[in-house]
Amino acid sequence: MHLNLFLLIALTIASIWTVMTRSLIRSAIGLALTSAILTVIMFRLNSSLAAVFELSVCTGLISVLFVSVISLTQPQTSKEIIQHMKSRLARFWYLPILVIVLGVGISVLIMKLKFAPTQIHLEPDVRIILWHLRKFDILGQIVILLAGAFGVVILFRESEKNG
Repeated sequence: MHLNLFLLIALTIASIWTVMTRSLIRSAIGLALTSAILTVIMFRLNSSLAAVFELSVCTGLISVLFVSVISLTQPQTSKEIIQHMKSRLARFWYLPILVIVLGVGISVLIMKLKFAPTQIHLEPDVRIILWHLRKFDILGQIVILLAGAFGVVILFRESEKNG
């Protein structure tokens, strides 16, 4: 119980940090961290198939693509950075308050309705599901990963030609 609470608090903090940080690189790293924590939560909830895809696509591919694209962007001046921070703060000032209110509201709702944990359904081994039942999904994921890798290579070649 304490580990689940710790994971939910860590997920919330990582999510808020991802949205509120001023650095795009830190946001991409925060997104990867948030996704990794969510993967652990999914494994703890016995959703291992969803956790595997979350880990490989969101934590891996998306973060690599974001960092690659960010590395191709132009640096901002200090005035632009300050203006960006002010506009982000103006847009998201309510986010921590909203997260706290929703967390307390959901906790009160759960306590009032006294949700009982449902019967745990243990699914078969992930390897059996992935390699026997979901072959086409794996093929699609491999194609998407390769397309992302080739896209990054093409972006770097274009930036070398322009630079």
